[in-house]
Amino acid sequence: MQDIKALSINTVRILAADSIQKANSGHPGLPLGAAPALYTLFGEVMTHNPKNPEFRERDRFILSAGHGSALLYSLLHIFGYGVSADDLRNFRQFGSSTPGHPEFGHTPGVEVTTGPLGQGIANAVGMAMAEKHLAGVFNKADCKLVDHYTYVLCGDGCLEEGVSGEASSLAGTLGLGKLILLYDSNNITIEGDTALAFTENVIKRYDAYGWHTELVEDGNDTGAILEAINRAKSVGDKPSIIEIKTKIGFGSPNKQGKASAHGEPLGADELKLTKQAFGFDPEQCFVVPQEVYERVKELQVKFSEKEETYNKLKLEYAAKYPEDYALYESFFSGELPDIFEKEDFWKYEGNTATRVSSETVLNKLCGVIPNLFGGSADLSPSTKTYMKGQGDFSKQTPEGRNVHFGIREFAMTAIANGIYRHGGLRPYISGFFVFSDYMKPAMRLSALMNLPVINILTHDSIGVGEDGPTHEPIEQLAALRSMPNMTVLRPCDSKETAAAWYLALTRTKSPSVLVLTRQNTTLLPETGKDSLKGGYILIDSKKSVPDMILLASGSETELIYKAHGELLRKGIDSRVVSMMSFEVFEEQPDDYKQSVLPSNVRKRLAVEAGSSFGWHKYTGLDGEIIAIDTFGASAPAATLFAEFGFTVENVVKRAEELYAR
Repeated sequence: MQDIKALSINTVRILAADSIQKANSGHPGLPLGAAPALYTLFGEVMTHNPKNPEFRERDRFILSAGHGSALLYSLLHIFGYGVSADDLRNFRQFGSSTPGHPEFGHTPGVEVTTGPLGQGIANAVGMAMAEKHLAGVFNKADCKLVDHYTYVLCGDGCLEEGVSGEASSLAGTLGLGKLILLYDSNNITIEGDTALAFTENVIKRYDAYGWHTELVEDGNDTGAILEAINRAKSVGDKPSIIEIKTKIGFGSPNKQGKASAHGEPLGADELKLTKQAFGFDPEQCFVVPQEVYERVKELQVKFSEKEETYNKLKLEYAAKYPEDYALYESFFSGELPDIFEKEDFWKYEGNTATRVSSETVLNKLCGVIPNLFGGSADLSPSTKTYMKGQGDFSKQTPEGRNVHFGIREFAMTAIANGIYRHGGLRPYISGFFVFSDYMKPAMRLSALMNLPVINILTHDSIGVGEDGPTHEPIEQLAALRSMPNMTVLRPCDSKETAAAWYLALTRTKSPSVLVLTRQNTTLLPETGKDSLKGGYILIDSKKSVPDMILLASGSETELIYKAHGELLRKGIDSRVVSMMSFEVFEEQPDDYKQSVLPSNVRKRLAVEAGSSFGWHKYTGLDGEIIAIDTFGASAPAATLFAEFGFTVENVVKRAEELYAR
């Protein structure tokens, strides 16, 4: 007879294998090998409450090796998170709450959406950074309001992906002692033994990063796993990695230790043999012994008691430090200050680059939104994203609000996802627009998770100038506009930049990108709050039906603004439309969109210093686009704009040709 812990672990193993076999799709190798570590974590280590999965002071767990989702779902079922046996039977099926890789919002207990390997580690770094900052702001010597851990399970594949190295390096620098990484070390990936491509000593690498390291030689030794976790928890000034040696597909007589256990079901016959090896009836599926459920009921009492203990501590804190507690609650409320109703927020003077306008807005906002928290990938002097007087977030000063991510764009973006998912903070990140290519995999997951992370991307066109085509974004606007649930905002002046910030902060289910200029832009008299609709009429024709419509975004809006006057003198009465955001414009009522872009005006000219891709839905078959469908060049910005046709003279010429056609 197995003891209750062994029985519970083996039940989790078999549930996962059953789910995968029924779906005829999935990855049984990790669940069979890593079940002891995760059952120990959920049952004996973590502070969590399955009856309240979003309990604020819970420990966080992230399955970075998201292909092992069947293991997580089986644990969530066993521990009472509301994942039913039917959910396990519907693993990987349309509309189920148990998708192929864990998705935040689909399954209770899933903290973040993981799939692409390595990003879960970076998400966890973000969560640990959020915990450290909030603890630095709110904890008192006699009362720790914020005091929890972030745990991750990763595999060899996660550690091969560069994003995990970027994030882990930063975590070591920041001394994130509440971050513990469990490494399921089984030396197998899809193509076979890791010796084919991955022979480094991971523990030595993490030692070099500044992490505390542990090694557990036997992944079935739950006592050794528990001891290693407890030692890691005792190290307060370093993150920890625990390498746990396992056998992929453990217990499968013919697939244990083989690559075939990784990414395909065991097969009906092999699954029966595996069940027999663990003492289960090979003819039965999705069976949970009653004593396993009874054991979890005992644990659930302890889980609830932990939340009750914290709630008492919270009341003590509120009584002793009422102002700090009120501020703490405001961090999690999602409410914004009334600064946006004040006329001063919308008043600006002078001609500036929109990156400089953004800096002005950011420093207005940071004083009244105390949970704004962010920075850049080593570019804040250029992206203008430093909050003045707010200090630097570091190992020594966790209360600081300016984050130095280092030259790590991918990790920065994935970390920001973790910061937001932790709760309590509004993260923003920044970099050069062309480097969004390094950020897109994590931006995509921001959009997939509906996380309103704010991305500030500057140097938005050939206006970069002398740095040349390697640094001049061409296709990046089109790429981000093509991403579902991504809000792209390209303002033309200071007032539109203020509107872009407002939109970014008030969009609760979509990440935003502020695309900003290096070069100065002219402050146009007619811009303002109308830009909150994404696209609007900047200057209208005096005719009931305009002769043509001129459209632009960003710095090119000034070109069509000036071209309007030149065309009017030539007898062509145009309408000028500023199109700051395709996505926001598309959300407007049809009658509004028709009022801006009436279907009976077919002569339309769009101007944007980037790829033409995407503009055709506004210009139509009869319209024209002044754009760049090649790469840029190295020269002063003014020279490039002239060479590529971004001048008032060329806009007027092309408009005349279109009108005459």
